[in-house]
Amino acid sequence: MAAYVARRVAASLLLVLLVLTLVFFFIQLAPGDPALVFEDPRVPVGHQERLRAVYGLDRPLAEQYLAWLRAVVLDFDWGTSFSHSRPVRAVILDTVPNTLLLAAAALAVQFGLGILLGVGAARRPGSAGDHAIRLGSLLLYALPSFWLGLMAVLLLSHTLGIFPSGQMRSVDAAEMGLLARGADLLRHLALPALVLGLSTAGGVSRFARASLLDTLRDEYVTTARAKGLAESRVLWVHALRNALPPLVQLLGLSLPFLLSGALVIEIVFSWPGMGRLVFDAVGSRDYPLILGATALAALLVVTGNLVADLLQAAVDPRVRRRA
Repeated sequence: MAAYVARRVAASLLLVLLVLTLVFFFIQLAPGDPALVFEDPRVPVGHQERLRAVYGLDRPLAEQYLAWLRAVVLDFDWGTSFSHSRPVRAVILDTVPNTLLLAAAALAVQFGLGILLGVGAARRPGSAGDHAIRLGSLLLYALPSFWLGLMAVLLLSHTLGIFPSGQMRSVDAAEMGLLARGADLLRHLALPALVLGLSTAGGVSRFARASLLDTLRDEYVTTARAKGLAESRVLWVHALRNALPPLVQLLGLSLPFLLSGALVIEIVFSWPGMGRLVFDAVGSRDYPLILGATALAALLVVTGNLVADLLQAAVDPRVRRRA
């Protein structure tokens, strides 16, 4: 098992390096020049050239890549953001906790609601409830997340006034007590997490339904029913436990979709996360910030897949034997 983990970690690190290399060269092909950030009529031309030299923009592309790679590998230095004039590491660390909080809450909504709907559909396959759940999950999966977010703001915020329409905290949050600040954060988190989770819960419910229907055909389920066990116990204890390995694998695959979906949701709800940061960095051609954020996103995705593989090996003995 240790050799299997070591191989997976080495392959993951190599994949992250490959992604970063491709991003480094592809963003150079985009039109425009990041040095235009420094072109201000109030700044003398000599100062502009010195700024280009400080950021290494006057060197050949291959030399820039080698210098960047050396700084990242040896010193874990991602450079200085052009637009923020701060170290990239500090800029990203200001927003990563916000994005992770939103993604974790959305993940709970996605799998909690998805598994409930999947179990409800698999309980009586072919019934009206099964057809309604399958149709509703397909509709949720097909709706664009930005449209769902705008409709949620219109209905639940502006019309009913249940949730705030955006931001992460209220204006007077600094003056609140600890419990009040926590409650205020949860109120602001609820709507974007619900929208982000709902937009992907439909796929989980259909996946859970299919996995449960395969499991319910096994002989041990028939034996459990023959012993007189309640149907809820057969579903939730016997069948669902053995249907977990595919769902655990889906957990790792859901992380990239949550991170990419968070970009749109953060813009719709003005959530101060990494998605908005990357969006602004792309607009200003902030190369160091784009590379740093891409590295972190790739690392989170690869780590999510690695954790999913390890969890699948923990719940499925067949995977452990193959490993």
